[in-house]
Order: sequence, then C-alpha cells, then structure tokens
Amino acid sequence: MTLFSLTGPFRVRASTIAIARFHGQTQGGSRFYPDRQVIQNPESWFVKVVSTLFVNSHSLDACLNYLCEKLTPLIAFEVIKRFNNPKVGFKFLEFSRLNLNVNHCYSTYNLLMRSLCQMGHHDLVNIVFDYMGSDGHLPDSKLLGFLVTWMAQASDFDMVKKLLAEVQGKEVRINSFVYNNLLSVLVKQNQVHEAIYLFKEYLVMQSPPDTWTFNILIRGLCRVGGVDRAFEFFKDMESFGCLPDVVTYNTLINGLCKANEVQRGCELFKEIQSRSDCSPDIVTYTSIISGFCKSGKMKEASNLFEEMMRSGIQPNVITFNVLIDGFGKIGNIAEAEAMYRKMAYFDCSADVVTFTSLIDGYCRAGQVNHGLKFWNVMKTRNVSPTVYTYAVLINALCKENRLNEARDFLGQIKNSSIIPKPFMYNPVIDGFCKAGNVDEGNVILKEMEEKRCDPDKVTFTILIIGHCVKGRMFEAINIFNRMLATRCAPDNITVNSLISCLLKAGMPNEAYRIRKMALEDRNLGLSSFEKAIPLRTNTDIPVAV
Repeated sequence: MTLFSLTGPFRVRASTIAIARFHGQTQGGSRFYPDRQVIQNPESWFVKVVSTLFVNSHSLDACLNYLCEKLTPLIAFEVIKRFNNPKVGFKFLEFSRLNLNVNHCYSTYNLLMRSLCQMGHHDLVNIVFDYMGSDGHLPDSKLLGFLVTWMAQASDFDMVKKLLAEVQGKEVRINSFVYNNLLSVLVKQNQVHEAIYLFKEYLVMQSPPDTWTFNILIRGLCRVGGVDRAFEFFKDMESFGCLPDVVTYNTLINGLCKANEVQRGCELFKEIQSRSDCSPDIVTYTSIISGFCKSGKMKEASNLFEEMMRSGIQPNVITFNVLIDGFGKIGNIAEAEAMYRKMAYFDCSADVVTFTSLIDGYCRAGQVNHGLKFWNVMKTRNVSPTVYTYAVLINALCKENRLNEARDFLGQIKNSSIIPKPFMYNPVIDGFCKAGNVDEGNVILKEMEEKRCDPDKVTFTILIIGHCVKGRMFEAINIFNRMLATRCAPDNITVNSLISCLLKAGMPNEAYRIRKMALEDRNLGLSSFEKAIPLRTNTDIPVAV
C-alpha cells in the first residue's frame, strides 16, 4: 500500500464548541481557522495524508519509515490541529513521540494542554505536561497562568503544586493578577489552607503580593473562623509594602463580629476612622451594627446607626434588615416596625429577609396574627417566601395549636418550587401526633418524601413516640428499623423512649432486641449507648395497651 491508496473519507467526531475552542487556542485567542487557510499551505496535502493514515491506523504500519523522514514538528502541529479533537490529538502526540521520534514544538503543547483542560481531560494534561518537559520546553507565563487557574477550578491541587514547583527558580513567572485569581478560586472552594500553603511556598516568590492578595487570604481565614490567623496576615502587610484598604478592614471587622468579638471589631473601626487614606463605608458600619444586634446590644446598634447617617452614609436594605431582626429578637416590635417604615424614606425596598424578620419578631411576641398580616403584605408585593419564612409561621401556629392553618402552609409548599427542610414539617407532625392524629403525621411524612425531603432524627422520634402512645408498637418498631435503614442515627431519647414504651406494653423481648440493635450498630456511632440505655421503664410516656 502507498500513501495515495487511501479509502474512505477522514472523519473525527467532536462537538462544534470543542472544535471552535481547539482551533482558537492555536494562536492563544478565539479565532477559528477554516480548512481553506490550511490548504494554502504547500505542505497541507501531507497534513491531510498523515491525519487520514492515523485515523485508519491499520494502514499506518507500512508507512512508518516514510513518516519518520517527513514528519516535522510543525507538520505534527498542523495534524493535531486538524483533528479538531484534543483526545485524538493526544493519542497522535503519544504515537508520534514513541514511533516517529518527533520532538514536538511548543505550539503543539500549548494547543493541546489548553484544549484538554477545556474538555475536562485533566489527567491527560498531567501526562502532556511531562512530555513537554521531556522535549525541553517550559510553559510561558500565559500558559502557566492558564493551567494553574484551570487546575484550581478543577480542585486538582496536586497538579497546581506540580506546575509551580516545575518553574520554581526559573525565569517563568505568573503575575499577581493570575495568582490572586488562583488564591481566590481556592478560597471560594473553602481550600483556605491550600491557598496559604501556595502563597508561602511558591507564589510569594513569583511576584510581590499586593493588597488584593492579602484581602483574599484574610477573607478566606475569616470565613473558616480563623480570625486570629487573619490578623497575622494583616500585620504582615506592611513588611511586603502593602497598605490595608477599606476592604481589608471590612473583612476583619465582619469576621470579628461573626465570632462575637464585637469589641475588637469596634477597636478596628476606630483605627480605620483615624486613617487618612481610607474611611469606613456602609459595609463597615453595617458589620458593626450587625455585631451589636446579634449580641442584643440594640442601644449601641441604634447609636451607631445614627452616627452613620450623620456622617453622610445612607443605610441600605441590609442595614435595616439587621436592625429589624435585632429589635424583633429582643421583643421590641415597635422599634422593628419603625425601622421598617423608615426604609421607604431612604428608597429601600423591603425584601424577603425584611418580612421574615418582622414575622419572626411578631411570632416571638405571641402576636401571630400580626405576623400573618405581614405575610399577606409580602405576597401582595410579589416577594417570594423562603423555607425560613414558612418555618417561622408554621412553628408559631403549631405552638398556638392552630394545626390546620399550619397544615395549609405545608400544602402551599407541596405545590411550590421550594425545596423544604425537615424542620418545616416536624412541628406539624408533632402537633398532630400529640393530638392523637398519628395517621395525619404519616400522611405528612409521605408528603415530605414526595418533595424529596428526607426525614431527620427528630421526625422519626416524633412518629415513634406518637405510635407508641396510640399503642401501635409494631408500627413504632417499623419506623425505628426504617430509621436505621436510612442511616439516620437515633439518639438516647429515641432509643430510651421506644424501649420504655415496649416494656410498658409488655414486650420485653422486643425491647431487648431494640437495645441490642442500638448497641451493635457501630456504623451509626451508637456504641456509646451501652451505659445510656438501661433496660427499664424510665420515660414518662403513656402507652395505650
């Protein structure tokens, strides 16, 4: 067979998006190179021949000697580009290196690694990177930045370290924009310690960090509760020639207030007020106000709110929401509603958080009907409730034994797009079980599961006790078995209640079996029950026998 005795057209399947991306990487941009541009190349016929031969691999062996002589790195690049499929391109790269002794050019590796990344073949990128080093190439700054960012987004932290270690001590550098982006990706994925490791071991030697770099790391540490560690980076900024900005202060103040260290947050607030190069903004004030509200210090929160307005900074909806929530939680509904009315003066529209906080405040004060009025106002303004809005009202209605109204709210959830949580259903199930209507509790359980809401430990315990009270001991045992089957670990209350009820019902063998199951099921972490589960009636639950 000769090079010209080819049968059948050359075809490689690839999505249109893959083709466009693949061609776009040849020059580092997004331009698409049609076949007519390849045809203008005098050697394009040979590119087509090699491409076709490789796809029809049964024809390739007879031509190896010829290909060894004629296939240059540039032609190999054109062949890989022509495949329009990075996975096929990878196979050709391996074949040509092994069988044709081709030392591929930088453009081939640049094209192939970018395309493989975009198609999600990160394991192949690792192999190609090693081939690239074997052929004597290092990635340039643009390719290195692309690869580390892409691998970070794919959570391949080991590959990121490998890439940075490979160029360490060499002339290849990634700029601060790229490695800040890398750190930001890691922080968003809650890989804060990995971000700090990269910063200390590799990135700080690539180029000097800037304020943005420190802000990213400080934000990550505050997010995972490492405020003290964040302060260490804050103190190190000056040694790198960086000055903190308002974002730095806001991040630290917010982190301190969330950690209930409002006093330290206030000290930092005074520091930013004393600076000439930056000053507190709405985020700064709202963070401190929120800290006061969460600790119940509403007088201090109100004073800071007034100070903020005197300084010319207008509150936003978040500022009002934290104040309304704070007043509601201490039972000062009058001030909460006053803040709500004040929102219109500052052109702030109440959102679902505003209404949920008001409803919660009224329900805490035992004024559920007032809470329902704000529910109706919210609905007329086309503000969609969240699971927490529903939960607040449902729980309050159940406490007042208004079970049918609470049941109606569950019906609304059933016909909505809301993804419910067990804490929305549990008060209603508990209410009906205590009222002796265990069957309705079972119906609600079925509705939960239809909405793909898995019952939790509380749900199962309520139903177990409810069936025991009605004398339905075998139904209670079935629910307990189902609880174990769904890998929902019962606690002492669940097991003790069931055992006590079984003993009262004259079923000691079943009680012993339940106790044994609880002790033996170590996968659920129940081995600690051995001392906690005595085999006697010690729970004050009436049982119908």
